[in-house]
Amino acid sequence: MTAYNREKYIAEAIESVLAQTFTDFELIIVDDGSKDKSHEIALAYAKRDSRIRVYRNEQNLTDYHNRNRAAELARGQYLKYLDSDDMLYPFGLGAMLDMMLRHPSAAFGLQCPAMKSRPHPVLLTPAEAYHEHYLEGGLFGVGPTGAIILASAFQRSGGFSGKRYVGDVEMWLKLAALYPVLKFMEGLVWWRSHAGGELQIGYGTLAQNSGEYRVQAEALASESCPLSGTDRARAMRWMKHRHARAVLRLALVKLQPARAIGLMRETDFSASDLRFAFPSAGDLQIG
Repeated sequence: MTAYNREKYIAEAIESVLAQTFTDFELIIVDDGSKDKSHEIALAYAKRDSRIRVYRNEQNLTDYHNRNRAAELARGQYLKYLDSDDMLYPFGLGAMLDMMLRHPSAAFGLQCPAMKSRPHPVLLTPAEAYHEHYLEGGLFGVGPTGAIILASAFQRSGGFSGKRYVGDVEMWLKLAALYPVLKFMEGLVWWRSHAGGELQIGYGTLAQNSGEYRVQAEALASESCPLSGTDRARAMRWMKHRHARAVLRLALVKLQPARAIGLMRETDFSASDLRFAFPSAGDLQIG
């Protein structure tokens, strides 16, 4: 659990962990230099439960670097992040762990909507996971609270890069290129929506939009991308289609041409790439 100025919510987050039906865990809380009472609240819980270890960074590391710091301190076989403004349902940790243990080849598991074709949990090969993400409507739009990660795979990956807003998507793409992915049912965690939340702050910003496009394009271009050449090309055309539409929406609908130009510059998106907003039907055949 990473924390920064979460005194309003951190107690509930900690209580939700302590209420788990699965009890063989360590709760590592790393405060990133909070200016409120988050650290003091965490320390008070640590005095009452020996499974809790609390640390405080001397300098603010920011979100994903602090997640790396927490992972470095972990001793367990699996890593389960819980943001300090979210909560786990009492059965959440045990259910995630049980599914991962039943599918030991999976490097990580994600909470996903139910499938119509087969029940959860579903184990996907790297190619299947990439295909679902790029060509079947998406897979990796899940934050760390909705994931569980094999610690050894996380360590081999080098951890989060530190890119704000998109570090989780980048990590899932990195791991999924090399290892199977486990999809499990929703309803195991609860995300809190509030004005100070990272999603509310970052969603729709230039940094979030440009960062997401970049990390997904880089994953497609990587030698480790498990898609065939044909599917890579289709996925890239589909990404350019969505990006071109986003640029034109900023310029023509929201009347923010300067921001649209900034988004193009941040993503090396040329004027000629805007043609992808109006492709032929064959260019965007999905599925």
